[in-house]
Order: sequence, then structure tokens, then C-alpha cells
Amino acid sequence: MLQEQCDRLDPRVRRTRQLLQEAFRKLLDQKRFDDITVQDITEVATLNRATFYAHYQDKFALLGELIRVTFLQLLTQRNVHFDGTCSSAFGAIILGLCDYLLEVQKSHSSDRLQFEPFVEATVIDQIRLVLLEGFRKHPQECRISPEMIAATASWAIYGAVKQWVNTPDRAPAEEFVSEAIQLVKPILTAGSVPVPGHP
Repeated sequence: MLQEQCDRLDPRVRRTRQLLQEAFRKLLDQKRFDDITVQDITEVATLNRATFYAHYQDKFALLGELIRVTFLQLLTQRNVHFDGTCSSAFGAIILGLCDYLLEVQKSHSSDRLQFEPFVEATVIDQIRLVLLEGFRKHPQECRISPEMIAATASWAIYGAVKQWVNTPDRAPAEEFVSEAIQLVKPILTAGSVPVPGHP
């Protein structure tokens, strides 16, 4: 769910989900994910189980939402509004992901390694949706579908940032971003039909 969709939710729904997410976040600091029950979450959130299940199928769905919301908040803080072409917005997406993966790496949770594939899949999908939204707002004639370009670029962005995060003596994020843009930007322009009269 993109940030705009979250903002359009009924305020009561948004508040209930925030309570559940905050309760879950607190519990993750105290207990292993496998040991956390829906009952634990609802007790900390001071809500009942029926309310939980009205919003989430299970604790995995809540975890996915927590990952999405946290990542989208970082993008919002960086004022990301990708229009399909803008390098500064593209750079902000990469910096937002740098921030997020560094936070995940610093996490003291014993479940961090267990969560990595879940974090990866969720965040890559959110980047794909942000890119697709930009392509839809500013369509260009391409020989390759926007869906394929967004999917490929989102994996490339995540892979580049993950490599940077795992590099012991890594360059500052701002330096890395310019390299990542050079690596990934050709994917975003792949298949573009040139405008007549321009190289």
C-alpha cells in the first residue's frame, strides 16, 4: 500500500493499525518473533483479537505492513515523488533504502536474519510500486513494458544497496548514490523510443 493510500484510510482504521504496529514493534524488541502471539499483540495494544483479525490475517501480515510503513515513512521524509525520470527522486529512493537497511542491520533482534528474505521481498515490491506510479503519471513510449522495467530496476536498486550495506569500509551514502544511479538508470531508460531529431 503506497503512502497516499494509507493516508486515505478512515482515521479510526489508521489509528487502530498504528496501535497494532507499535505494540508489535515493542514486542519484537522483547521477544523472538516465533514466541509472539496475536494475544500478546492485542494485550499490548489494548485491543481485542477480533479487532486484530479485522485488520490483519495473521502476525506475518502485520510484519509485512510494519516493514512497508517504516520504509514508506523514510521515503516520505526524503520527499520522494518519482516522476519516471527525475534523478534526484531516484537518488532519494536509494538513500531511503540505505537508511532502512542500515536500521535493519543495527537491529539487535535475534530474528533479524530470519526476517531478511521477508524484508527483501516487501521492500523490493514497494520500490517497484513507487517506480510504476511514476511511470503511470508520466508515461513514455517504450518497447519494454513499464512493469518489466520497474521490476528489474527495483531488484537492481535493492541489490546495489545491500552490497553497499554489507561492505565493511563503505563510502558515504551520498557518494554511493551517484554510483548506484549510474548503474541502475540505464534500466529505467531501457526500451525508450527516441524522440525524432534527438540522439
